[in-house]
Parts: sequence; structure tokens; C-alpha cells
Amino acid sequence: MNLTYAYIFLFVAIIFELLSTSFLKDTNGFTRLYPSLIVIIALCICLFLMSHTMKFIPVGIVYASWAGLGIVGITIIAVIKYKQIPNIPTIIGLSLIVIGVVVVHLMNDIDVK
Repeated sequence: MNLTYAYIFLFVAIIFELLSTSFLKDTNGFTRLYPSLIVIIALCICLFLMSHTMKFIPVGIVYASWAGLGIVGITIIAVIKYKQIPNIPTIIGLSLIVIGVVVVHLMNDIDVK
């Protein structure tokens, strides 16, 4: 595995995190079987991929990317799935998160192997 694959794994981990989180409300407190299984399996895959990503990308950068893009992604899913429209301060905050993730990636000291 190299840095390129690490970023691919990180991207796929974020997708599985979004899948997991988007079904979390549907579990009804983990009382519904199929949504609960989706959440658990998707989150396990996500964490597995993140653990391999951290072999090449520093923990802080992986976590900042995963959390930041996960927050933005789940907000978009909430708009589509639950019709939860964010207000202006929320949109500003989400924009700052995206800017923060971009800055973290542009200003890091990852050694390319």
C-alpha cells in the first residue's frame, strides 16, 4: 500500500461512515434489526479502512478529514433524507469545516514513500 491507496481507503472509509450514520436514526435505538446491522457493519468497515489509512497518513489528518467531511456529508444526507434544512450560521460553520480540512491537507508534512 502507498499514499495514494491510503487516500482511497480514507475516501471509502468516509463513504462507509456516511452510510452508517445515515441509517443510525432508522435503528430506533437499535431496536430494528436491518438498519442496526447496516450501521454496525458499515462502521466496522469504516474503522478497518481508517486503521490502514493511519499507516501512511498521520492520525490527526485522518481524523480531521473523516470527521469534517463526515459532518458535511451527513448534513447533505439529512437535507435529502429527512428534509432538515440548515440555517445560515450552520452553513457558515460547515463552510469553515471544509476550509479547515483543506488547510490541514495543504499544510501537512506527509512523507511520500
